Amino acid sequence: MKKNMKKKPYRSVFSNAIWAFRHQLKFAPKSFLLLMLGIPLAVAQSYMGILLPSLVVKEVTAGSALTNVAVSVGLLMLSIFLCKMLGQAFSYMQEGYLSNYRWSISEIIDQKALGCFYQQFEKKEVRDLHERATKTTQMWNGVQPISDMPRYTAELIINVLSYLLFGSVVSLVHPLLVPILTVAPIVNWVCVRAYNKWEYANRDKWTDTSRKLWYVRTKPADFAAGKDIRLYGMMDWFIDMFKSLNREYAVWDKQRVGRKFLSGIANLFIILIRDGAAYVLLIAMTLRGEITVDEFVLYFAAISSFAGFIGGILGSWNHLQATSLSLCDLREFLDLPEYDGTGEESITEHLAYAPEITFDHVSFRYDGAENDTLHEISFTVKAGEKIALVGLNGAGKTTIVKLLCGLYTPTSGEIRLNGIPLSKFLRKDYYKLFSPVFQNIKTAYFSLGETVSGVVGKDYDREKAELCMRRAGLGEKLESLPMGLDTKLDKQVNENGIELSGGELQKMMLARALYKDAPMLVLDEPTAALDPIAESEIYQQYQSMTSGKSAVFISHRLASTRFCDRILYLENGKITEEGTHETLMHKKGRYAELFDIQSCWYRDDFGKENMK
Repeated sequence: MKKNMKKKPYRSVFSNAIWAFRHQLKFAPKSFLLLMLGIPLAVAQSYMGILLPSLVVKEVTAGSALTNVAVSVGLLMLSIFLCKMLGQAFSYMQEGYLSNYRWSISEIIDQKALGCFYQQFEKKEVRDLHERATKTTQMWNGVQPISDMPRYTAELIINVLSYLLFGSVVSLVHPLLVPILTVAPIVNWVCVRAYNKWEYANRDKWTDTSRKLWYVRTKPADFAAGKDIRLYGMMDWFIDMFKSLNREYAVWDKQRVGRKFLSGIANLFIILIRDGAAYVLLIAMTLRGEITVDEFVLYFAAISSFAGFIGGILGSWNHLQATSLSLCDLREFLDLPEYDGTGEESITEHLAYAPEITFDHVSFRYDGAENDTLHEISFTVKAGEKIALVGLNGAGKTTIVKLLCGLYTPTSGEIRLNGIPLSKFLRKDYYKLFSPVFQNIKTAYFSLGETVSGVVGKDYDREKAELCMRRAGLGEKLESLPMGLDTKLDKQVNENGIELSGGELQKMMLARALYKDAPMLVLDEPTAALDPIAESEIYQQYQSMTSGKSAVFISHRLASTRFCDRILYLENGKITEEGTHETLMHKKGRYAELFDIQSCWYRDDFGKENMK
């Protein structure tokens, strides 16, 4: 229950307004200047707007010549026109420049997400926070917090200045009018503020539902999922899920609209009481001869506008509060700790040769888990050694690889590179040690050459990229493509793009690892999507691929482990067996048992027996 309690906003409205102005000034200084110039123009235009009808009445009742009336009124109207025209011009120009500010903040968010410590980014609450931070730069129901924050702040300044200016005029009618007209809207402000707090407190509910809804809406368009959806008759499931999530979202939306409506009703009553009393007072004063007709017109307009500015102040403040809460998510995400190394040690001297990495009594527990996934793991990958990690699903193989690559930090114990604790290296430098090939593959819409080299554009070693693709078994594929290395991936984005098969994608990732040519190769099920022939070809090249490098290899197919110098068999988060393939087979333990189970599928006698 305590987790669901409302927490205090991460930053105050004032702090977020200063933050927004500072970044707008940094990334879009012209937009900031135009916004500031628009403030005095808006105040002047409002004041001249209430002077105009009063001036007309004054000139007419005084019996002034038509020429004098035309000149005085015309000049005032021209001034109003110029203020309005300049204000609109500044507003349109500002919107054009403001895009730089929005894109710059989006870039900062992306940089933070891409550089965020992997173990931290895996947490659901961090991914939810990232999603909400991303939405601050997007338009949702006419709201774009990152742009609205400086705009509403400027509106608040305009309303406050106008309040002070018009308040001085209203106070001439009666000194008590200003406090009376000011105090009344506080009820409305309290109602709207209560609504904003409620919406903020419940934001996690609609964030989770919104993400699921977005997933269900976009997944049917995914080529990879399209086959399963059709062949397994999942269309009705997606439609039912979409309807269910829509109903769930509608329940929350109904509550939101209802609460907002109630806060609006309170505002209507306040306007009726507040303005009605002020107008009755003005009429009485005019009938008693205490003010002239032109003064009545001036004060009438001033009170009407004054009430509007009070509402404007409260409205701008409420908008600022709601927008500020969104910026709280953005700033909280950007302020997440980096969990980086100290940088005391340089990685440069360790990149020239195969490294030695030691796990010293390393344990690891995932957030929220009751037990450790790894228990007191100790082993050393010696320089130039090829090690295989094998075991059943859930044994801890992938967790070890993530710890090895610096994507996780141990819950206890220590990992050392050539005798130096990993905590002394900057992570971005430590990552240079590894050329990994993971089982789950993601590619973008870049060309083959860009994907292999990791360089966008043509500023990469084309000869090396082609050689790596051929070594990874993609030579024939490359020759079959008219555009060769320049062939684009993802035909959903590129008109002439191609879609690679699962096996081809794994070979592509292997080629990318070869291109990086890091001193340590990490292969996590690199042949999972390959047929036996292609797998055999990869294994035959394995020795040359890892020559002069240290390597860690994960595979469920134990036949592949004979290529390694040493095998670590994991069970329940512990290393239970260790040795060469021959040693472990002679031991006749769990490794040998699993190897026999797998190999029997390839024996002729087993196949014939099961064909009967």
